Amino acid sequence: MNNHSSHEFYMSRCIEVAKKGKGITYPNPYVGCIIVHNDVIISEAFSSKHGENHAEVNAINNVKNKSLLKNSILYVTLEPCSHFGKTPPCCNTICSFQIPKVIVGTLDNSSKVNGKGINFLKNNKVNVIVGVLENECKELHKNFLHFNKNKRPYIILKWAQSKDGFISPKNKLKSKPFWISNTKSRQIVHKWRSEEHGILVGYNTIIKDNPNLNVRDYKGENPTRIVIDKENGLNKNYKVFNNEANTLVISKKEIDFSKKISNQICDFLYEKKIQSVIIEGGKKTLDNFINNGNWDEARIFKSTILIKEGIKAPEINGEVVFKENIGSDTITFMKPYQSI
Repeated sequence: MNNHSSHEFYMSRCIEVAKKGKGITYPNPYVGCIIVHNDVIISEAFSSKHGENHAEVNAINNVKNKSLLKNSILYVTLEPCSHFGKTPPCCNTICSFQIPKVIVGTLDNSSKVNGKGINFLKNNKVNVIVGVLENECKELHKNFLHFNKNKRPYIILKWAQSKDGFISPKNKLKSKPFWISNTKSRQIVHKWRSEEHGILVGYNTIIKDNPNLNVRDYKGENPTRIVIDKENGLNKNYKVFNNEANTLVISKKEIDFSKKISNQICDFLYEKKIQSVIIEGGKKTLDNFINNGNWDEARIFKSTILIKEGIKAPEINGEVVFKENIGSDTITFMKPYQSI
């Protein structure tokens, strides 16, 4: 295995390791790190939850014989930090064990890091290589990088529609969800929720469906629930206000409802450090984000059921990335044209 391909091999493993921390590290990125000694992986680790150790420190701590570190290579998907936050700088730890070589997937574009970690390592005579599997590492850290670059969350639109193009029947009598997608599809949605920082719905969705907006069908962290309620008048007995997860209410106190609300919501969530959001409805809320171009991905379930009369599904134009069948349902993944 030549040197370049071995770097890619080990970075690919780093990416797989990182995914084990997906959804538990917010607002920190979920980072993967491995340590290689004489072409053998001697440690693998991912970032712990916010306030605890980063991936690099976990990986170093896992090595029982610390003397091996002086002749090892550390691989990490994202640039190590060099500043004091909730934890000490990872760069200091790397240098204190005299690890001679560090391979980095992609730079950390947050204002506190942004090249400072690389410079710190180089100034301490560490051989640093940046950009191994860079595109794959950028994809891994897309929420974090997008949030820092665009000063708004990474926004995923999600809805289920019937075969004849409706997202809800006309006269739904009970205040509970009307299931369009199948059980397997709903479990996938709960997995998605566990991977994102927030989940947002409008006022009418709470009134009509009384949803939990949690991950009860999948093992993982509940996202922060975000509810648009102009008058802040929703009854606190709705499930969204239970103690299963944090809930943010966006009312006229937070934004001006006479102006484009999706832009203001993005600004509000940026201030709250919410890095990614799944927008699950209703139609008015989804349309607002679509019409103002405030979306980065759409995941649309199409079912085989017929509703005949009801609320029409949103209309969206974008590039179809791929489609997947989940039993009787089809999921279409889309991105805006300009981002392709």
